Amino acid sequence: MSLLSYLSPTRLLEGYLRRCLTAAGLTSQTLSIDSETTIHFWGPPPLNHRTDDRPVMLLLHGFGPSSMWQWRRQIQALSPSAFRLYCPDLVFFGDSTSSSTNRSEVFQAECMEKLMEKIGIEKFNVVGTSYGGFVAYHMAKKWPQKVEKVVIASSGINMRKCDSESLLQRSNCECIEKVMLPSTATELRTLMGLASSSRIVRMFPDALWNDVISNLYQKNRKEKVELLKGVTLGRDEKLSIDPLSQEILIIWGDKDQIFPVKMAYELKEILGDKTKLEIIENTSHVPQIDCAQEFNNIVLKFLKGSQ
Repeated sequence: MSLLSYLSPTRLLEGYLRRCLTAAGLTSQTLSIDSETTIHFWGPPPLNHRTDDRPVMLLLHGFGPSSMWQWRRQIQALSPSAFRLYCPDLVFFGDSTSSSTNRSEVFQAECMEKLMEKIGIEKFNVVGTSYGGFVAYHMAKKWPQKVEKVVIASSGINMRKCDSESLLQRSNCECIEKVMLPSTATELRTLMGLASSSRIVRMFPDALWNDVISNLYQKNRKEKVELLKGVTLGRDEKLSIDPLSQEILIIWGDKDQIFPVKMAYELKEILGDKTKLEIIENTSHVPQIDCAQEFNNIVLKFLKGSQ
């Protein structure tokens, strides 16, 4: 490893995140779920899960850096006492990989179900943010006997083709990969401006943004572009989702510029009578980061409310 790698702010922060997850009782693990696909995840030590009677929570990250970058504040708050947390990297994120040519979010859902089965977990709650919400929806729809409660955060599973076109206009980009897979400091600053309500991140110098891109956005870039193109939801102007049988919590930031908050109200009506909606004020697309304590309290109240 070069001296530059050691001095990388992103790598230094990654080391801190790993220590945080370890301190919360999770370990870094890898499982081959079939002959094609290997999933990396953070979870309780494998020898402990059969004697652990805490409810299980599966955290599914959004399109961007790997799971530990997006869920650290939830793991620290919820893992020690409330839940058995499993925090996987979706396929082609982090250290998860596959030789399969399937690039849909339905494939991601199938991989996550196989992971839970491989671990030996029969029932679990699922929390998905953004792209991870797409995956959570398909899991809940396909395996209602396994998925208990569902939390969908900042996830426009009800998007139409026109919503994607509006996002491109807001970001001043000609294609979705320029928004979600930035390759320059300018593109990443634009994404952060859309995703986060924090003004501080927009003031970071180009050198820092370039370090982030080099460490977090270059790996499996070709496959991630294919994942964006492989999303089955929102391909035309007709809605392609159905109500779910589970209790559902929708969490949204009122200033979300990726999926505007009006989509949250529409989604509540679509998903059925068991759906609750919580709007977090003055936050954007990543409330689990920007307003972590409020986000955690809302999730905890929903998941533990009937227990």
